[in-house]
Amino acid sequence: MLRDVLFDGLVGPTHNYAGLSSGNVASTSHGGQTSHPKKAALQGLAKMRFVLDLGIDQALLPPLERPDVDALRSLGFTGDDDTVITRAAREAPDLLARVTSASSMWTANAATITPSCDTVDQTVHVTPANLIAKKHRALEPPQTASMLRLALPFATHHPPLPADMRFGDEGAANHTRLHTPEGTVHLFVYGTDPDDPAAPKPTLFQARQSRTASATIAGNHQLPLDMVLLAQQHPSLIDAGVFHNDVISVGGGNLLLLHEAAWVDTPDVLSKLTSTLGPLFTPLLVTHDMLSVQDAIDTYLFNSQLLHLHDGTFALLCPTEVQHHAAAAAVTEAWLTDDTPISQVHFMNLRESMHNGGGPACLRLRVPLNDAELNQVHPGLRLSHTRLDDLEQWVQRTYPESLTPDDLADPALLSTSRDALDQLTDLLGLGNCYPFQQER
Repeated sequence: MLRDVLFDGLVGPTHNYAGLSSGNVASTSHGGQTSHPKKAALQGLAKMRFVLDLGIDQALLPPLERPDVDALRSLGFTGDDDTVITRAAREAPDLLARVTSASSMWTANAATITPSCDTVDQTVHVTPANLIAKKHRALEPPQTASMLRLALPFATHHPPLPADMRFGDEGAANHTRLHTPEGTVHLFVYGTDPDDPAAPKPTLFQARQSRTASATIAGNHQLPLDMVLLAQQHPSLIDAGVFHNDVISVGGGNLLLLHEAAWVDTPDVLSKLTSTLGPLFTPLLVTHDMLSVQDAIDTYLFNSQLLHLHDGTFALLCPTEVQHHAAAAAVTEAWLTDDTPISQVHFMNLRESMHNGGGPACLRLRVPLNDAELNQVHPGLRLSHTRLDDLEQWVQRTYPESLTPDDLADPALLSTSRDALDQLTDLLGLGNCYPFQQER
């Protein structure tokens, strides 16, 4: 039996608002404000606990080592760790902000993962996203790949695609697996087609996912051609701030929630999905009259987490911004009262993540596994109520209450963050998985 294991990103102790992600309205609009790492991590853990209570397998991916002092050294900063950080703060504060970002918390961008039941060689395939569209995120792939190999030792692990925008890849934020008894579709949504000069393109913001990347991953993962559907995100939505498909669409199983403006040819894409998936496929289309694109972006309705429950229905886990927005809340109420597969709608406060541009779906990587594969997941990364209790206590002990942009210049942030990660690896039984631990 295939089941979704949800790997949430554990918010790191350097969570801050540097406004690094152009094209992400929430990120840029909150740049320079004071962040609250302890609150952010506890909000994320509360979401994990809620999902676990719904009977769904919950796991986590640890935060990456930040600040990334080795990245600063590769850019010419020399001396001991404290000297490198002090020099970077004085000479290149933008670089320091980049290497201190806790953006790996959004594990929807960590990788694209396909289940063994779909691939020709019957193994799980993993490709870490190269994330080259944003310089702070482009630092993540090496450590992320290492964490994924630790978490999923039985899988076939591919290297990230080449660091070239022709292969720009943002992971599962642009990939959706849909399934019914009649068929399976892996829907890959891209923003630009570098091999077609005539293809429409956004004009204000860079498209982060390329068609070439999506097609390459589908091929590398040995997905049959009849399971793969490529769709182009509408360029006007990218310019409006829909930087990933998961800001305007979310799906799983036989259910797909989307805005009518999501793709260049939404009716054609839905027709192709229905042709393969059959009458049990349920697309819930939100029109402009029901909710504007801007309101979808402001509330992150489509970045809600869609959870497949054991009774076959779905729960929708929305940010509280949806609850407090009349039009968005009305959409969720209609989904509950109409004849849809959604049986529950819940709202959670994830304000710290939301202010940095990531909602409930950004915080999780959905990994479909069978029972034998689930039993091979690193046991330290699978969550129980007891482990969540331990993690909450660890956060309370080790995380700063708040961080301002000026606080990033304090070398003590590096030592306190490393101390926290040392305790975390002991707590989870991960061994010396961080670069600073391996260099000692």
